Amino acid sequence: MLLVPFPLGYLVRRRIVAYLAYVGVHSFVFTFQTMSLTRAWVGGDRSAFATDPQSLEWSYALVNLAIYAAGLGLVALGGRLGDRRRRRVPADLAA
Repeated sequence: MLLVPFPLGYLVRRRIVAYLAYVGVHSFVFTFQTMSLTRAWVGGDRSAFATDPQSLEWSYALVNLAIYAAGLGLVALGGRLGDRRRRRVPADLAA
């Protein structure tokens, strides 16, 4: 998930479109990851979730939040560098 956002921000001119595309891609990956963990849990693996159903998995939430924030930051960085590159004026070859 950290390989997609920088090129997305760099290549897509409209920043809001790049952010929404990243959110869409991250949503798919997050859903797939949750499905994989749930399948492992149903199969008997208890390492992904706590045995107490009333407890929250803060570490899981914080890691995913950090990945999400880093991805959005990389979209912004790619957008800035892409804007700077597009604003560059080519050198006058006739001079």
